[in-house]
Formats: sequence, C-alpha cells, structure tokens
Amino acid sequence: MTETSDPGNSSPVGSPHREFLIPSPLPTKRTRTYSQSEVAAAGPSFFGKVKTFCREKGHGFIIPKEEGDLIFVHISDIDGDYIPKAGDDVTFKKCLIPPKNEKYSAIHVKIVHAAEGVMHETWDAPIHHDH
Repeated sequence: MTETSDPGNSSPVGSPHREFLIPSPLPTKRTRTYSQSEVAAAGPSFFGKVKTFCREKGHGFIIPKEEGDLIFVHISDIDGDYIPKAGDDVTFKKCLIPPKNEKYSAIHVKIVHAAEGVMHETWDAPIHHDH
C-alpha cells in the first residue's frame, strides 16, 4: 500500500503531523471590527480581580467586582507593560462574544493595583515555566 501526498503539503495524507488551524471564534483586538471596538470603548468601565492568566496560553479570567460570571480575557486585550497575575485589581470594558452574544469578554484591561508579594514581569521578559 502506498501513501499519497497532498501536492500542497510535503507530509503524507493522514500524517499525524499535519495540523489544521481553526481560527478562534472569539473576536480579539486583532480581529474585532472597528465599530465593535468603538462601542466597547465608549461603554462604562468595570472593576475586577484577575482569577487566572496564562501568558503561554494567551488568556485568563477576571472575577467581576459586581455579581456575575467570570469574564474571559485574551492576551491581545491587555493594556500596559505588565503581565497580569492572579490577585491583581483591574479595570476593563466589556464586549459581547458572538455568535450568541450572551457572554462577555474583557477588553482594554488595565492593572490598577498589583497583587502584593507577587513578582510582575513585563511582556518582553522571557517566559518562566512554573512546574
């Protein structure tokens, strides 16, 4: 039995190394339309606390100060020079997540008070792996 190759790909068809990249359905700063960004920027600011943020994965969650569900935050929607850490107090704007427009993601996220006793890194610092 011979394997066939896809002319546009040097790996054999069905190869475990062949990957298909599926774009994220979540609009981020890179993919959000200008009108979506303008509507969110004109909206009210909210306060919350970072629950988790993983620089390697590029996302995390914020616990809103007012009641409600955790709010997703994407790495491209963080403003400032420092990487958010669990316990940081932040301000943010909200943007609905399509297609259902039932949940929000946080955009224009800014650290207003860093968690005490936690070392904060800048974006240009090397990634430290916690094991």
